Amino acid sequence: MTVLLYFRNDDESGCVIKITMKKPEQIDAVALLPELDKILFELLEGLSLNDWDKQTIAPKWKVKDVAVHLLDGNLRTLSMLRDKYYSEKPDAITSYSDLIDFLNRLNADWIKATKRLSPKVIIDLLKSSGREYCDFLATLNPNDKAEFPVAWAGEQASKNWFHIAREYTEKWHHQQQIRHAIGDEKTLLEERWYLPYLDTSIRALPHHYRHVKAKEGEVIKFTFLGNTEKSWFLHYQHGWELMNATHQAPISAVRIKDSDAWKIFTKGMKREEAIANSKIIGDQKLAAHIFDMIVVMA
Repeated sequence: MTVLLYFRNDDESGCVIKITMKKPEQIDAVALLPELDKILFELLEGLSLNDWDKQTIAPKWKVKDVAVHLLDGNLRTLSMLRDKYYSEKPDAITSYSDLIDFLNRLNADWIKATKRLSPKVIIDLLKSSGREYCDFLATLNPNDKAEFPVAWAGEQASKNWFHIAREYTEKWHHQQQIRHAIGDEKTLLEERWYLPYLDTSIRALPHHYRHVKAKEGEVIKFTFLGNTEKSWFLHYQHGWELMNATHQAPISAVRIKDSDAWKIFTKGMKREEAIANSKIIGDQKLAAHIFDMIVVMA
C-alpha cells in the first residue's frame, strides 16, 4: 500500500510538498516452511553426539534442547489449532508476564521429559510431525483471524498470514541457534531465508516504540547490513507507523549487521555490545530503542 502525505512548506512560496510512503506488504511464508524444515533435517542428521550436547546462545538450552523445542512447536500446533485439543490451560492470565511464565513452565517441563529421547528419535519425530504441521498451515485462509495473536507485535487479533510468518521466525531463529552453536551461521543469513525472518520481526517496531514521542512527520530509518542493505522506516503521525519506503529524510538512523539483528531480537546479545557493533546517525536516543526490542515470547 502506498500512502501520499501532503505538508505545507514554511517558506514564503507556500508550496505543498508531496511525500510518498509505502507500507509493508503481507508476508507469504507458508511455502518456505517445509523447505526450512528440510535443511534443518539435513543439519541435524550431520551432527555428532558431541554437537548435540553443545551450548547454544540460549543460556539454559543445548542443541538437543532446541531441537526438541522445535518438535514441541509442531506437536502443540497440531494438537491445539488442528485438533482443537487444549489439555493444559493456564491459571488466570492477567498480564503479558503471566503468559511468559506459563510458557516458560511448559517449555521447561517438555525439555526435562524429552531428555530420554535419542537424536535419531528426535529427527524422525521432527520429520513426521513437520510434514503434518506444514500441511495444516497450508490449509489456513491467510486473511482469516488467527487462533492466537502475535503478542510481541502488540496485536490483540492477528490474521493467519501473520501467525504463519511468526511461526517462520520461530523455526528460523531456533535453527539459527543450533547453527550458531556448531559454527554454521551463514546458511540462514542468505536473504532467501533471512529476509522473511527480518520482514516479520520488524513489524514489532510500532508497538515497541509506542511510548516514544516525536514531532509530527519525523522519521527513523532502520537499515540491516548483509549481502545487501535492507531498510524500513518508522513515521510519526499521531503515533508510529511502519513503512518500507519514504522520500522523507530521517532525523535518526541506525545501521545493524544481519549477523547481530537476530541475536538482538531474541535476547542473544547484550544491549551495550549491540550498540557498539552498530552505527547510529542523528538522534542517538531515538534510534537506540530498537536495541531493546524482543520478537519472541520471552
